[in-house]
Amino acid sequence: MRLIQVFVPSALRDDVLRVLEEEDLDYVRIHERSNGDDGELVSFPIPTQAVDHVLTSLREIGIEDDFTVVSSIETARTPRIEELEERYVNGTEEDDSIARDEIRTRALNMTPGRGTYYSMTVLSALVATAGLLLDSPAVVVGSMVIAPQVSAALTGTVGLVLDDRPMVRDGLSSLAVGLVVAIASAFAFAWLIRFSGAVPSTVDITAIAQVQNRITPGMLALVVGICAGAAGAFGLATAIPVSLVGVMIAVALIPAAAAVGIGLAWSHATVALGAFVLVAVNAASVLLAGIAVFWHLGYRPDGWTAGTIRGNVSRDRLGSLAVVVALSVIVLTGAGVVLGHHVAFENDVNDGVRTVLDDAEYDGLELAEVRTEFNDGGLVTDETAVTVVVHRPADHPYPTLAETIERTLEERTDRTVTVTVEFVEGDTTAADTAGTS
Repeated sequence: MRLIQVFVPSALRDDVLRVLEEEDLDYVRIHERSNGDDGELVSFPIPTQAVDHVLTSLREIGIEDDFTVVSSIETARTPRIEELEERYVNGTEEDDSIARDEIRTRALNMTPGRGTYYSMTVLSALVATAGLLLDSPAVVVGSMVIAPQVSAALTGTVGLVLDDRPMVRDGLSSLAVGLVVAIASAFAFAWLIRFSGAVPSTVDITAIAQVQNRITPGMLALVVGICAGAAGAFGLATAIPVSLVGVMIAVALIPAAAAVGIGLAWSHATVALGAFVLVAVNAASVLLAGIAVFWHLGYRPDGWTAGTIRGNVSRDRLGSLAVVVALSVIVLTGAGVVLGHHVAFENDVNDGVRTVLDDAEYDGLELAEVRTEFNDGGLVTDETAVTVVVHRPADHPYPTLAETIERTLEERTDRTVTVTVEFVEGDTTAADTAGTS
């Protein structure tokens, strides 16, 4: 429920009252001359869903936004309020979205001060780094809860849709710099952890499940970014608590940024590159999905004329949006090529491993898992590691399995592949490395 207070000049009083009567609004009029202008302060309660419609009607008859206040109220009891609620909340004009002016204010109010924003970014990156190295999903989730990236992402997308240059600049710069700060913080913390001896410097970070999930991005990563951006936009524009969808945006960004820092600290270029591709894809997906949802919900720049393209196209109005969309498309295209190469390589690896294990010689084996290190297409290294986990009967050695799989994969992929086979015997959970080629 909202309470609207608007100053109405005497010359427009009759037109305003006519609009309010046509909308079945109950209002209170107070004579006002504090600024030397003769007029009235008109106040009326209204369902949230009707704010944009009523304000648009008032602007059409000449009411400017020189003094218009929209505030939240818990409830209102007026003669016709139930009819309005039935019309806008439960009826055919039901719409969960909030007013255009209100969404701008709501986005700006989400943004903390710079000191707070970057401090929380550092803390979330440190927690995410610890969670990844501990292989603890609970700790990683905790880092997402305190991450503040939702404010920057939504401020930037709202600014783009409403053509508000300061919002665009502040939101996108905060998002970009925040991710750089997160990566740098994760790198510093991971380097300290590695060389302080808290974690053995020789540990294979690609064998840690929580790290592995962030360094081998696939097409599903794109889905996560798109859903995160869309959920954030719906949350800001409707009654859904933004704090909840903020966690979703953090899911797409913070753990991957921490994985970049870990890869750099361990001097593992493939890990750092794979995680960075995931960060770039998710960040671009969040922005583009947010823009699409806000546009779908009807948010437009000031002075936008429905039903015409030529009248709405101008360099000033579309400049920022075109630049951001172009950059996002470039990022998604470049990252998409790398992702596509990795996905194709991963599919070839999976098919090759299954082909080997389908041989009668390996009837006693059951495939449990195939872990493929991120394949960068030769940008950093020409060698890719593959780990194959299989169940085998107790006391049945397969000394040539790793070599056979390696040879098959190299023939299929035309790349140098290092294969490690881990056997799990019987019902035990301990794995032993059978061979590395």
